[in-house]
Amino acid sequence: MVQTAIEVGYTHLDTSAGYGNEEAVGSVVRASGKPREHFHVTTKLADHFRVAESFEASYKALNLGYIDLWLMHWPHASDWGAGTAPAFDESPTFSETWAEMEKVYATGRVKAIGVSNFSVKNLEILLKTAKVIPAVNQVEAHPYCPQEELVQYCKGKGIHLTAYCPMGQYNSPILKEPLVQQLADKYGKQPGSILLSWGVQRGFSVVPKSSNPDRLRQNRDLVELSPEDLAAVSTLHTEPGKHRSLCDFGPGQKKKGWLWGWRVKEDLGWNYEVEPRDNGWTF
Repeated sequence: MVQTAIEVGYTHLDTSAGYGNEEAVGSVVRASGKPREHFHVTTKLADHFRVAESFEASYKALNLGYIDLWLMHWPHASDWGAGTAPAFDESPTFSETWAEMEKVYATGRVKAIGVSNFSVKNLEILLKTAKVIPAVNQVEAHPYCPQEELVQYCKGKGIHLTAYCPMGQYNSPILKEPLVQQLADKYGKQPGSILLSWGVQRGFSVVPKSSNPDRLRQNRDLVELSPEDLAAVSTLHTEPGKHRSLCDFGPGQKKKGWLWGWRVKEDLGWNYEVEPRDNGWTF
C-alpha cells in the first residue's frame, strides 16, 4: 500500500518502530525514483528505556540518509516486551526520554523531533525542562474528539498538530453521521473527504490509514467547507455520548479508566472517554 500511496501522490509517510514496517517504507521510497527531499518520513520511538539504540534501529531500517520527524510515540515508558509500565512519576519519565531524544536531534540525522498522544497537562510538564520545543504533537483528532483546548495550546506554543484516526477507526460512526452524509451529498464528495477537509481547515495535518487503493485516492480529494458547515461538524462531539475516543489501542485498553498502565484522565490528561475493550493482556 505504501507504493500505491506514492503512486497516487502521497508524500508524507507515517510509520513507527512499533509498526514493524520501517524497512518496507524505506525500500519503497528508495525505489520510487523520486528525490529523497520529495518525501516527509515520520517515525516514532516506542522504547523509552533505549532511546539512542532505538533511533539507530529506525535509522538503519529506513535507510534514507536522514529522518524528517521522530516522535515519542507515547508519554509513558511502557516496556511492551516485558509487559510492564512504570508509574507516571517513575523513571524514565517522558521529560527524561525527551532529553535523550534531544541528544539524538543534535546529531543532525533527524530534522525535527516531536511527541504523540500528549495532552496540555503533559506538554506543560515537558516544556519546563525541554531545550527543544516539540515540532509536532500527533494525537487522535476527529469531530467526536476535536481536541479544542489542545489545538489552541499547541498553536500558542508553536507546536504543529497532526491528527491520527482523523475519520475514526474501522467502521467509524462519524462516517454515518447524517450531517456528514448530507455534506458529502452537498459537496459531491465521500464522507471521509468531508472529515479530512474538516481537519485540514482546522489547521491539522491528517494521517488517514487505508489498505484500499480507491480510498487512498479519495482521501486526497478535499473540499473547502463553508464556515457554517465547518462549525456544524465541530459541534458533533457535544451530543450525548459522542465526546470519546474511537480508537482501539490494543490490549492495554482492557481496564476502564486506564490505558497501558496509566490513568486516562489523571496521568495522560485526556478529557474524553476511552472505553475499555476485552482484547487480551493488560498492564
